[in-house]
Amino acid sequence: MDFLTLFAVYVLLVLSCIVLVCKYSGQQQTPFNILLNFTIKVFSPITPKWLQTLSQRSLHRLFHQRSNTFIYLHILLEGAVYAEFTYEVFGFCREMDTTLTSLSVPYILLIIKTFFFYLCVRRDPGTVTKRKVSVQVLMYPYDRRLFHPGVSCPTCQLVKPARSKHCRVCNRCVQRFDHHCVWVNNCIGAQNTRYFLLYLFSLCAMAGDIAVLTADMLLHAVLRSGLLRASYIDERGERQAAGALFVIQHLFLTFPRIVFMLGFLLFVFFLLAGYSLFHSYLAVVNQTSNEWYKSRGYVCQHCHPRSTAGAAAGAVDHLCSPAAPDHSRRYFYSRGLLKNLGEVFSPPVPVRKKHK
Repeated sequence: MDFLTLFAVYVLLVLSCIVLVCKYSGQQQTPFNILLNFTIKVFSPITPKWLQTLSQRSLHRLFHQRSNTFIYLHILLEGAVYAEFTYEVFGFCREMDTTLTSLSVPYILLIIKTFFFYLCVRRDPGTVTKRKVSVQVLMYPYDRRLFHPGVSCPTCQLVKPARSKHCRVCNRCVQRFDHHCVWVNNCIGAQNTRYFLLYLFSLCAMAGDIAVLTADMLLHAVLRSGLLRASYIDERGERQAAGALFVIQHLFLTFPRIVFMLGFLLFVFFLLAGYSLFHSYLAVVNQTSNEWYKSRGYVCQHCHPRSTAGAAAGAVDHLCSPAAPDHSRRYFYSRGLLKNLGEVFSPPVPVRKKHK
C-alpha cells in the first residue's frame, strides 16, 4: 500500500497546485512569487554566478520571449499518450469487441484538434498596425474605465484602440487582447479567439474520450479476472475479501503505464474543462481575460494617485464611479448572447477605406 499512499500524496499535491493557480491567477502577490523570491534569497549566496545567469536566461527565454519550447512539449506529451493508447489500449479494446467506430473517435478528434491548433499558432491575432490603426480605433468605444481615448502605446508609438493591449512577449499591440498563450506561442486576440476556443473544446473532448475508453478497458479487465470475487491472506494470516484498494493496487502492478496515462488524462481533462468553461463564460458576456483580470482588482488611478505628494495637494480632478460594483460598466461591451458569440466567431475585420 506504500505505492498507493505516494500516489495519493501526488494527487493531493497536483490538485492543490491547480486550486492555487485558479485562486491567484492575475494577481501580483501570489504564494508562487513569495516562494520563488524566498528561494532565490536563500540559495543565491551559495549558487555559482554562471548557474544563476543560465537560470535567469532560461526562464526569460521560456516566459518572456517567443519560443516554440512549449509547442514541442505539447506535441511530445500528445505523442506519448497516443503511442501508449495505440500500443496497448487499442489491442485490449479490440479483444473486448469494442467497435472500430468508437476506437477511431480519438484519432478523428486528433485531426480536428491539430487543425485548430495550427490556426492558433499561425493566424494573426489582430495586430494593431500603422496602416490599420485608424480603422481599429473605431471598432470598439472606450469605456473610460479600463480604456481611455487618446492613450498611445509607448513602445509601438500608436494610439491604443479600446480593448487592445501591448504584449511584451510578442512586442506588439493586439486588438481585443485576451492573453498570450505559451502553448501556441501566440497571442489570443480578436482574429483567433474562435480558433482558441475550438482548440480547447477539441483537446478536452480528445482527453475525455481516451480516458473513457481506457477506463472501460480496465473495468472489463477487472470483471474478466474475477478480482471482485477474489480473496487474499493478510499479514495476520486471515482471509480478506479483495476490496477496491486491492483491485487498484493490482491494476497498478499489472498495467502501470496505462493507469498512469489514465491519471494524467483525468487531470488534463478536468483542468481543460474548467479552463474551457471560463473562456466560454467570457465569450458569452463579451469580455476578455485581460479585462476580467483588470476588473477584479480595478482601482481608479485618477481618484487614487500613487504619489503621496499629489494626494496631499488634492490633485483629484476625476469623478470615479461608486464603490459598489457596477455590472453595467463591468460588462460594458456585452450586447446580448447571440451578438456576443457572433462577435467571437465572426469578428469584424478592419479594412482600410480607399480614398477616391
